[in-house]
Amino acid sequence: MTEQIRVLIGDDTAGNGVRIASKLREMGIFAYTRRKNGKVVLNAIVKDNPDVVVVDLTLPELDALAVMKKTEKLLDKKPAFIIISDVRNSFIERQVMDNGASYFLVRPYEVENLCSVIKSVARRTVKPDCMDLEILATDIIHKLGVPAHIKGYHYLRAAILNAVENRRLMESVTKQLYPCVAKQYDTTSSRVERAIRHAIEITWDRGRTETLNSFFGYTADSYRGRPTNSEFIALITDKLRLQIKAASMLDK
Repeated sequence: MTEQIRVLIGDDTAGNGVRIASKLREMGIFAYTRRKNGKVVLNAIVKDNPDVVVVDLTLPELDALAVMKKTEKLLDKKPAFIIISDVRNSFIERQVMDNGASYFLVRPYEVENLCSVIKSVARRTVKPDCMDLEILATDIIHKLGVPAHIKGYHYLRAAILNAVENRRLMESVTKQLYPCVAKQYDTTSSRVERAIRHAIEITWDRGRTETLNSFFGYTADSYRGRPTNSEFIALITDKLRLQIKAASMLDK
């Protein structure tokens, strides 16, 4: 039996933290809450050594940045931090990520999405034949900086997963791939296309330049500009296929 991911949620209010923890437990994650206070959260991290910490950016006594810095000094192996904010601000997001957070998530968000993010940042070692393709795809688009709160995030992930499983869908993105995603979300192909394009635009404008460069092989401000939807999806799809192939070869 696979060991459960242990998640500390720095909020014990019934309407938020307790509700989220309960839903995460239904999804197979061992989630528990502590009071929304920086010192309380820090003490719980040191005592319990969870795999992932979900905490608000602003906390009484110690804010999330201070909690991350102190955790790094106190523990040899620190947990992955998912920082929650009520405001999307690219400067704040960059500060949070540069100070060691694994993910910056803006309210409102779906618990299902939080669950996917938790799985992707937990960084557990799994056998290749047990790899969760959704986790791998989520991890890549999260690293690229695709905002998790917009529709394009979900459509993009669905497009990547479908393209990995069926190569032929990339032969005609407009006539095959978009309709496939649209059917999953009960929407139209044109809305899928626009939402994915919007997600890529935001990622290209706000994402971390060094990460984008490492994936796309040219600078984010080069004459080529941002990639098309097809280029973006094809690149991530190819990377996932190579990752799965390499893992399978190691398993032999």
